[in-house]
Amino acid sequence: ALRYGENSHQPAALYASQDGASGITQATQLHGKEMSYNNFTDGDAAYRAAYDFAEPTVAIIKHANPCGIASGTDIAEAHRKAHACDPVSAFGGVIATNRPVSVEMAEQVAEIFTEVIIAPSYDEGALEILEAKKNIRILTAGPYQHPATKITTISGGALLQASDQIDAVGDDPANWQLVSGDAADQATLDDLVFAWRACRSVKSNAILLAHDGASVGVGMGQVNRVDSCKLAVERAGDRAAGSVAASDAFFPFSDGPQILLDAGVKAIVQPGGSIRDDQTIEACQQAGVTMYFTGTRHFFH
Repeated sequence: ALRYGENSHQPAALYASQDGASGITQATQLHGKEMSYNNFTDGDAAYRAAYDFAEPTVAIIKHANPCGIASGTDIAEAHRKAHACDPVSAFGGVIATNRPVSVEMAEQVAEIFTEVIIAPSYDEGALEILEAKKNIRILTAGPYQHPATKITTISGGALLQASDQIDAVGDDPANWQLVSGDAADQATLDDLVFAWRACRSVKSNAILLAHDGASVGVGMGQVNRVDSCKLAVERAGDRAAGSVAASDAFFPFSDGPQILLDAGVKAIVQPGGSIRDDQTIEACQQAGVTMYFTGTRHFFH
């Protein structure tokens, strides 16, 4: 049994799978207060997001949405870049890494109020630095394993679907269709690939701006794509200029992309498939901006 659920008036419990699968449920807690219901949900989202990448990557999650995701040459650099995306929202967040936490990263995390940190392991000296923070929950967990299926309860029953992984044909940039502008140079293409993978972690409607292997602005959970574009640009500020953008689903109109273009975004990746794709393509062509269609969507609700 957990202390309570999503809110204090909701009883809750944690159930572990008996089929041999491993995940955050089987993580080992090394320090800190008891894990809460919300710690588990945010922790699982961060854990999954970090392991969407092969490179050293850090994901910082709050209320199931990324405050920042970044890859780096080492895990400390990845953490600095992820935190820089939205330092205000990262306060009280949940951090996950796909590499051992180094002393350098631990020293950085120790300066920030953090609810939970999840990593495969901790380098010598790193754990002691983090344990000086009385309440931080410190967990170790092996590489993320996608469950085969996802179950969502609804009134009178449940929905069952295959787990959404970044393994569709359209997730491979070799299969992307260039529909506007020049083919991206390698650095820009690398950022587009990063943005596309990171955008999967953002609740729909999702827009993610990225630069140098890091998110710089995230527009999440809006009921129209225009507001998600506005939010991503607002969060990025001056960093929007020269960044790339990913959208989890197609743009139904050209108004959303126009917000990105006006902010100085230099390349866009999106699924395509709208009956008004020609309007979005025309807007990008007039701005001289590169745009790719993936043919794959990653809604996340």
